[in-house]
Amino acid sequence: MEFGLNLYSIRTEVDTPEKFLATAQKLKDMGYSFLQCSGCPYDVELYKKMTELTGMPVVLTHVGMNRIIDETDALMAEHEAFGCRSIGLGAMPGDCLKEDDAVVEAVAKLNVAAQRMQDKGFAFFYHNHNFEFRRMADGRTIMEYMIDEAPAINFTFDTYWAQVGGVSILEYVRKLAGRIKCVHLKDYEITKSLGYRIAPVGNGNINFHDVIPAMIQSGAEYFLVEQDNAPDFDDTLGQVKQSIDYLKKNF
Repeated sequence: MEFGLNLYSIRTEVDTPEKFLATAQKLKDMGYSFLQCSGCPYDVELYKKMTELTGMPVVLTHVGMNRIIDETDALMAEHEAFGCRSIGLGAMPGDCLKEDDAVVEAVAKLNVAAQRMQDKGFAFFYHNHNFEFRRMADGRTIMEYMIDEAPAINFTFDTYWAQVGGVSILEYVRKLAGRIKCVHLKDYEITKSLGYRIAPVGNGNINFHDVIPAMIQSGAEYFLVEQDNAPDFDDTLGQVKQSIDYLKKNF
């Protein structure tokens, strides 16, 4: 299998064009095959240059919600220029998630943009955190509402945040069949202080030997490692190397 990395994981290593290109080559040498561009400069020409130099494509991005809704056509043209047909949103702003009416309004606007992308051969992906598992007044979680009421929206399903949200990862993977071409592999670790945190894949408690086959069965193609806290460690790149080493050994 092939695996990619969401660059948000190592945002301190890709915050200039020079560092971006040098780090991309290091990731290629580690064994990563593709990238998600989030937490790094949004630069069409830089992405094209990186792909030319390393052979690694950009398979997904995260851009602002306003651009997705208001500048849908421009975003598609930009993504076409660097060969990426998947456009993502990292999260709806908090104000859109606290009240049910705001959820309904935001999801409707995103679905319109997602439908426009779908009509043009692109796909829109929404990345979950734990707060999308808040229950609305009708008894559905926000995630369930999006699944039911926004058929054009795809999901970058995040394993860690589903665990934090207290739901079954495997149940949601099945619910999202056909809509999770891109997924985030992120492990959940209990610390010595009895708190929890994100960990390199294989170092935590999520059973990826069950999760990854289920994701494949539900149509996942791009398996992206994400470790939000990797920059907190002295060896940031060493953190994401642990993940790719585990995945290459086991899958």
